[in-house]
Amino acid sequence: MLKKLFKPKYVKFDDNYTTLSPEDQQMMKVITVDIREYVQKSKDANNLDHHTRAVHAKTYCGLKAKFEILDDLPKEYAQGLYAKPSIHDAVIRFSNAAAGVDADRRLGLGQGLAIKIFDVPGKKLTSDEEDCTTFDYALVNGPIFFTNSLADYAYLSKLNFELNGYLGDGLLGKGKLVFNWLTKYGKALPNAEGVRTLNAFRKLLTIPPKNAWLYDYYSQGVCRHGDYMGKIRVTPTQASAAKIKRRDIHLFTEDEAIRPAIIEEIKEHDYQFEVQVQLCRNLKKQPIEKLTQEWDESEAPFVTVATLTIPCQDVPENGNVKVLEDLTFTIFRCLEENRPIGVIQTSRLQAYKTSSDTRHKMNGIKRKEPSSLKEVFKKISK
Repeated sequence: MLKKLFKPKYVKFDDNYTTLSPEDQQMMKVITVDIREYVQKSKDANNLDHHTRAVHAKTYCGLKAKFEILDDLPKEYAQGLYAKPSIHDAVIRFSNAAAGVDADRRLGLGQGLAIKIFDVPGKKLTSDEEDCTTFDYALVNGPIFFTNSLADYAYLSKLNFELNGYLGDGLLGKGKLVFNWLTKYGKALPNAEGVRTLNAFRKLLTIPPKNAWLYDYYSQGVCRHGDYMGKIRVTPTQASAAKIKRRDIHLFTEDEAIRPAIIEEIKEHDYQFEVQVQLCRNLKKQPIEKLTQEWDESEAPFVTVATLTIPCQDVPENGNVKVLEDLTFTIFRCLEENRPIGVIQTSRLQAYKTSSDTRHKMNGIKRKEPSSLKEVFKKISK
């Protein structure tokens, strides 16, 4: 009786969080135009021989992995992808979160961990790849996103595309960034929401430097979790974190400091992350649409539902970059039961698709979703 009385209650999934209003859809047209234009000029802007992703443009490393869904999960957590225990091949991609490709010290320390899980049956939400058997996560080493509204995202994403230029101009450039951020390029007076989003963005810019293996990685936005709603975190196990020898990153001694630190560690030992779900228990304390607010773990704890294991492996100095350039990671390559929810999250379907479609078209490559880990790395074996 007491167990039932004190058993935590979770907020049920609401499909109202999966739709965009006509105003939101109109705003997405503006955003996708900016994304398309940026990808089209990314080759020349970054002095590369190919066009890049709109964000997370710089790949650090691609690695083979195993994704294991645990047995005997509480029923609230055994939902969707996690309904049954299973083991899957996976490929992971470490990246920088910025839109540009440059020396590490010029890009900031916002970093991404993307995961592509193989042999996941069921219809996916990518409309042009519904029958694919992969499932993707795209995570970032910070728990919050920098805005809560599409209207703000429309001009903030454009600022993000120009970020390298601002940061490269020293204090004057940073001053221009703050001014344009708070005034929407001089078109509005600063307000509380602008300050809130700027503070959220500053947190991404002030992430402490350390080996990419040591960060926690977050979904930032909310996802459906079967009958419920929650956020995702991937966190190193204590045992794995203790193995890391190259713990500090010295950005000003070499242009490339992050990639070698990742590679040298995985050449020496395996590594494991815990995949965790943080279910919403109270909409006031864990709001779905307020992505600039971190959910307090003491009120909504993370629960481990899977492990991500990266075996010790040989990796070339370039980190398998070429293998990953043609791949696409999108949070909508998922089951309906695990779909992204909320306005910002839902809008990302069009954003991801526009970036990927434009990149592949400009590079003259037909996009094809791989069906196995072997297919991803076949370029190396040839």
